[in-house]
Amino acid sequence: MRRTMLALFASLSASFLGAQAGASVAIELPGGSGGIGFDDLRFAPSLNALLVPAGRTGALDLVDPQTRVVTAIGGFSKTEKFGGGHGEGTTSADEGGGWLFATDRDSKEVAVVDPRARRIVARAKLSASPDYVRFVAPTSEIWVTEPDAERIEIFRLEAKTSQPVAAGKIDVKGGPESLVVDAKQGRAFSHLWGGRTVAIDVKTRAIVATWPNGCKGSRGIALDEERGFLFVGCAEGKAGVLNAADGRQLSSATAGDGVDIIDYSPKLGHLYFPGGKSATMATFAVSPDGALSLLGTVPTAAGAHCVAADLFGNAYVCDPKEGKLLVFKDSHPPAVRR
Repeated sequence: MRRTMLALFASLSASFLGAQAGASVAIELPGGSGGIGFDDLRFAPSLNALLVPAGRTGALDLVDPQTRVVTAIGGFSKTEKFGGGHGEGTTSADEGGGWLFATDRDSKEVAVVDPRARRIVARAKLSASPDYVRFVAPTSEIWVTEPDAERIEIFRLEAKTSQPVAAGKIDVKGGPESLVVDAKQGRAFSHLWGGRTVAIDVKTRAIVATWPNGCKGSRGIALDEERGFLFVGCAEGKAGVLNAADGRQLSSATAGDGVDIIDYSPKLGHLYFPGGKSATMATFAVSPDGALSLLGTVPTAAGAHCVAADLFGNAYVCDPKEGKLLVFKDSHPPAVRR
């Protein structure tokens, strides 16, 4: 009985601590001990799952946000040891048209995954090393950024086989870094490394605008499609908000250092801003006119440079050295929306 009571007390204590502001709960990933080269994280609403391309483990992990159960989909390049960066295996994924799409940096491929069968059903060779993959809903295309070649490679899916077929390329000199799709405007946005952002018409595939974004080093990108805000993450720890229609700089704020992947919760109106060098994550409220207000900063882990938000008020931060995710419950009140 005493042992049972002690176990119960320990469980309740852990739950209490996990609920405190700034506390995190860890999700261990299969094969993650020893490190994972995380990069892109993304929540898939249609699957109610967080997409976690788990680098060297050879798997795309799906995390249930409510049970935190992890389902690993294998078939990607696998490496036994963590190399310290994020150039191994699968590092970016997205959903669209009932499929999942994921890149593989070792094999230089884009893969089509059946989330129901939990397996890769098709692959296509890329012409250069991949970074981001995104599904472009207005054209039903798959776009893959290839920074080494300074371009975006485009694929369409064969209706009968779901095989990705090369369908064109977009030259993005000085980039592309990051990629987000605004289906409402019919535009995609990406950065140039030297502090500028480009707007691309998804139907004509033409760069229609290039805007200064206020960064010394452009990195992360996120979007509030409904309110027309484009969020910019600068490596030096600066967050910026642009008008997604004309590129006007609406506001900026600073927090942390070594910023890379950022994310935004449209439901809460909050921007999540992790810094890998500072080992912190800032949370900003976004006002109706695009102004940023710092709500708080929490400690994360060394090298924790990526984040994704789900629909339930959770922010997932990668912990590369430990090969796990840190889950933070956002207890701040929702931002005022208009």
